[in-house]
Amino acid sequence: MTRSPFEQPENYSISCDFPARHLGSSDSGIQHLLGALDLASLDALSDAAVPAGIRLSGLLNLPSAASEQEALAELRDHVSKNRVMRSFIGLGYAPSILPAPILRNVLENPGWYTQYTPYQAEIAQGRLEALLNFQTMVSELTGLALANASLLDEATAAAEAMTMCRLAQNAASARFLVDNDCLPQTIAVVRTRAQAIGIEVIVADPETADLAALRPFGVLLQYPKADGTIVDPSRLIARAHEAGAVVVMATCPLALCLLKSPGALGADIAIGSTQRFGLPMAFGGPHSAFLASKEDYKRLMPGRIVGVSKDSAGNLAYRLALQTREQHIRRERATTNICTAQVLLAVISSFYAIYHGPDGLVAIATRVAKLTHLLSTGLAHLGYPPANSTSFDTIRVCISSDQRICVLEELERCGMEVASHRPESLAITLSEVTTLEDIRALLEVFSTVKGQTFDLGTLSIEPSVLIPDSLRRVEPFLTQEVFQRYHSEHELLRYMRRLESRDLSLTTSMIPLGSCTMKLNATSEMLPISWPEIANLHPFTARKNAAGTLEMVKELERWLAEIAGMNAVSVQPNSGAQGEYAGLMVIRAYFESRGALNRNVCLIPLSAHGTNPASAVLSGMRVVVVACDAQGNVDLADLKAKAAKHANELAAVMVTYPSTHGVFEEQIREICEVVHAAGGQVYLDGANMNAQVGLCRPGDYGADVCHINLHKTFSIPHGGGGPGVGPIAVKSHLAPYLPSHPFAPGTASQIGPIAAAPWGSAGVLPISWMYIRMMGAAGLRKATQLALLNANYMAARLSTAYPVLYRGKSGYCAHEFIIDARGLKKSAGIEVDDIAKRLMDYGFHAPTMSFPVPGTLMIEPTESESLTELDRFCDALIQIRAEIREIEVGRADPTDNVLKHAPHTAMAVTQSNWPHAYPRELAAYPDPHTRASKFWPAVGRIDNAAGDRCLVCTWSPINA
Repeated sequence: MTRSPFEQPENYSISCDFPARHLGSSDSGIQHLLGALDLASLDALSDAAVPAGIRLSGLLNLPSAASEQEALAELRDHVSKNRVMRSFIGLGYAPSILPAPILRNVLENPGWYTQYTPYQAEIAQGRLEALLNFQTMVSELTGLALANASLLDEATAAAEAMTMCRLAQNAASARFLVDNDCLPQTIAVVRTRAQAIGIEVIVADPETADLAALRPFGVLLQYPKADGTIVDPSRLIARAHEAGAVVVMATCPLALCLLKSPGALGADIAIGSTQRFGLPMAFGGPHSAFLASKEDYKRLMPGRIVGVSKDSAGNLAYRLALQTREQHIRRERATTNICTAQVLLAVISSFYAIYHGPDGLVAIATRVAKLTHLLSTGLAHLGYPPANSTSFDTIRVCISSDQRICVLEELERCGMEVASHRPESLAITLSEVTTLEDIRALLEVFSTVKGQTFDLGTLSIEPSVLIPDSLRRVEPFLTQEVFQRYHSEHELLRYMRRLESRDLSLTTSMIPLGSCTMKLNATSEMLPISWPEIANLHPFTARKNAAGTLEMVKELERWLAEIAGMNAVSVQPNSGAQGEYAGLMVIRAYFESRGALNRNVCLIPLSAHGTNPASAVLSGMRVVVVACDAQGNVDLADLKAKAAKHANELAAVMVTYPSTHGVFEEQIREICEVVHAAGGQVYLDGANMNAQVGLCRPGDYGADVCHINLHKTFSIPHGGGGPGVGPIAVKSHLAPYLPSHPFAPGTASQIGPIAAAPWGSAGVLPISWMYIRMMGAAGLRKATQLALLNANYMAARLSTAYPVLYRGKSGYCAHEFIIDARGLKKSAGIEVDDIAKRLMDYGFHAPTMSFPVPGTLMIEPTESESLTELDRFCDALIQIRAEIREIEVGRADPTDNVLKHAPHTAMAVTQSNWPHAYPRELAAYPDPHTRASKFWPAVGRIDNAAGDRCLVCTWSPINA
């Protein structure tokens, strides 16, 4: 009988089994991998690798796997319950227009969103150039010499600036003065940060405050103010400087297209968000914040800075500058735990500025300002005189309580929303998307409440703006070529594509970074983030307007709690390091509620991620380091001794599981019991959750709180170094202390907010929701098992060429492993950096270098990589070992060899004069794959020291 073309083969699921798409190896491939390890099944491996005492029996209590189509339909059903209003709330967030070429070719392009942090700068030149554009844009708009490559959100940037001020002044004063007209969420986040590190935050009107008596080390101003008012702060800034304070200005980049810059007014530091430069509100994020400062403070600046240097041929090259400032290197001496950026969002906002150019930005800002003037005139005409006579985009209207209720009801009926957080007034913020029809609709609401009729045409006023003449911007900005050239779509497309081609991403090859979990970010997971119901929600909209998103968030929180073996989850932390900080602040609040104010010691193993001690210090804790044994495990005897010594003051231990050395430590339960017996809490760093999901749960073996990196285990893409999300999961006794927010009121016991938005970077949470929903309990467990299998297979193959450090009791590693290259320096003069650069010639990004052990490479293949790709990477490393052997036996020169001169660019191997003893072909095409498909490094090896000796972090103007 002939089969109908519409019938599916019996062995093919019409649901398009998503786990089979996500997992790199088919069942036959898995059998090959198992056979290489002489194992019978995935269960046999996980039973051998994971200690019996912590293994999970049975599957997680999660829904069974849905197909891609089913999951998308289910999520669509959730978010259809949202009501996307015409938003005039403002308060740091406003609707914006992301130009279609940038939407399609950056935000929705895996060539941009699957890159890793640019630690291997030679194969990250495109993104680094885009970030240099971002820094230049911020520096130009703020009028300050130096800008970083973005921070997590505006409120976090304000908290970081506060710490900068204190370090800059090194003063006895512990007071930080905050303008009471700053954004409410910024004030709240600053207060949370200050509480733990002994800073007294004074919220007051700085114009009337006695600065000479207060002697604050820093002052934070809002420009324009939260209610829209624009005042000249130059005299106040001078007074603050006379009192010994560093001045920070929180500002709006769109407003700065028309207003005098903070630098021109005398400010020392400027912070803000570039959300209005093309980034969707997305119910709170992710968005790229910025921090700019005078050059005097360059050594104090938090986060990452991109700088200009040169490569081995003297060509212009970009790199992360001042890399020794990285906080994970400074550990407990760190002044911030920021170890990331919002790279993808910073790149998008920089392209927005490039596409529009300075003239386009001024036109957009001018239109907003003129519509604001029109609205102000109309409100006054209707008998609602605005409270502010100056403004860029916001009008505050004082209004009686009865009228206020009626206006809000009528606005809701018409699908509009304004800021109503102040009981005596309403505030209306206009944006790039505001139209004349919006102005008419707003004014009609106010006229209806008074029983009037209104015709916008009756105003017939001359278009104007409410910006004081003395504060209008006269200084030029964005005069650099990059902001002058790419205004047509064709030109912009070519520029974006040129930069993309200079970056290695997961579209090129595997990125096997240990501890970083560079796994597949499936297209079906990414699709929903552009849906209007998700992208266009204001984070402070009424909860009923976000009912569908909140339903999805609550479901995700339940699933994460089940996966972690915990009772409650907060998704507010918008990075893994922020999750660490939030978790420790929750522990701190727990002890404070019990009157145990003396409990402030945090035990941290020597092998821990560097953000662990940094987060502990920010949480007001004192770090006590615990030793590790020769196998990389926590030294249990040292832990017991230090827990006993500090029993009366012990707050927590921070432990990573599996360990940073890639091993399931057998004594994890005992570690937890030791700390609990001494009265402390157990914080589990969830960076390695990719090895645990479905096999074991932190809450079951003794953890009280853990953070979960959604950008690692749960498929949110790394975006070239950000965004990230780091929810915290806690046991029931800690649940009352989870972060609160001024726009999502909780209980008095909760800690203050640690992010600007109530649900953090809610716009990317659908990615992890989709991942879990499509994988189901069985798929998640299999993914974890395959991650273990891939790592152990690669460790077995590479052990023939390199020593493999650290295995568990049964001889197996976890999801990552470490190969030792330290002996190669003595035998061949080869450093681990040489291997990393040579891997670029093979088309690969290097594994994690020299962490946690100097001179080693930590490799994590993830579950997403195919057998073909695993073998290709192993073949490359094995062949590199053979190249090193050529040096050891004297057949290759110890200084003029393919490793010491790697990476080799196309320009280098095609030059007429080839100066090396080894052939060009070996340099450029070391294996068959590179001959078939070659990724060329954009530049040769970069001179890091040269870039730091002469720090250049922005483009020069054309006339320079």
